[in-house]
Amino acid sequence: MSLNLTASESGCLLLADITGYTGYLQATELEHAQDVLADLLETIVETLQPVFVLSKLEGDAAFAYAAASSLNPTMIMDTVEAVYFAFRKRLRDIDHATSCDCNACVLIPGLDLKFFLHFGEYVVRRIAGTEELTGPDVVLAHRLMKGSAGEAVQGSAYAAYTAATMDKVGMNPELLGFRPHTDHFEDIGDVELFVQDLHARWAFEQERQRVYVSKDEAVAEVEVDVPVEPAVIWEYASDHSKRMQWQPGLTGIDMVTDGRLGAGSTNHCMHGPDTTIEHVADWRPFSYYTTQYEHPVLDGLWTLTTEFTKTETGTTVSYRVGMIPPALEEWWTDFGPQWIDGVSESQRNLKALLEKDLGVQFA
Repeated sequence: MSLNLTASESGCLLLADITGYTGYLQATELEHAQDVLADLLETIVETLQPVFVLSKLEGDAAFAYAAASSLNPTMIMDTVEAVYFAFRKRLRDIDHATSCDCNACVLIPGLDLKFFLHFGEYVVRRIAGTEELTGPDVVLAHRLMKGSAGEAVQGSAYAAYTAATMDKVGMNPELLGFRPHTDHFEDIGDVELFVQDLHARWAFEQERQRVYVSKDEAVAEVEVDVPVEPAVIWEYASDHSKRMQWQPGLTGIDMVTDGRLGAGSTNHCMHGPDTTIEHVADWRPFSYYTTQYEHPVLDGLWTLTTEFTKTETGTTVSYRVGMIPPALEEWWTDFGPQWIDGVSESQRNLKALLEKDLGVQFA
């Protein structure tokens, strides 16, 4: 008998585990508790995709992976935070929407979420009609759930990245504010981790000032519909290597600030011999981001919000320019029509790139 050997693959393995669910289940009514779990898991899975592929649900946890061929360091970390924020918002919405005084509803605010991420090899097998990931790195990722990573942040909401993951994504954990931690497992040995405090990120997110150009505030707006999920078009719109492929006249982008791309980043966008200074003023994956641009001579910044709105057929991408400061009004009179033409050309290029890379069809 011959065996069909499946080739191993490499990628980022992720486990999203609801904290406190076992105690919650023991203290609540089973029917209500299962409804809450299903609701929260649906929120987690919807936000993980399509950056991560769901392998399976494991009780109160979701196990997913992102193949190395599609790995984008910023998208990995943005997705973890987006899932956590969506989870916290969903908890808040459920709590505010119910007047029920059963334990399953009263104890909802006590739930939380933690993540474990490890880059390694795995084999995807079809067993009894279901997909299973196997291999030593899959075992390691699951072992982390039984470890003590939460001690690094003294909290129940965190993301634990193995050193192998941080090396692969090329990020400096110290610059990101991640805390080092070592877990020891008898059958594996020491595992070096870097732990992000998600409670702190949530608090910062709640307090951070929004920089957002609404429809009512916009002096110019261009919208385009694309038949892909918001997270997919977000990556194509914001990733520097992809921008180089569709943005007219762009010959280079250098991020001159340390750390990952996000609010506070500054980019030098080269257009041949000319350089435009781009400041990331707000960054809300996968909803919108806002950038501000310096005029090379005049004093003042002009502001652009790029928003991604999920639709039944994909995403509507909106580009909105905010109120022009007085020092730039005369300049904008000439530049505004050029900007609209440039965005239109950009969208034609972007559609062609999506068709080439993903095979999507536009109406």
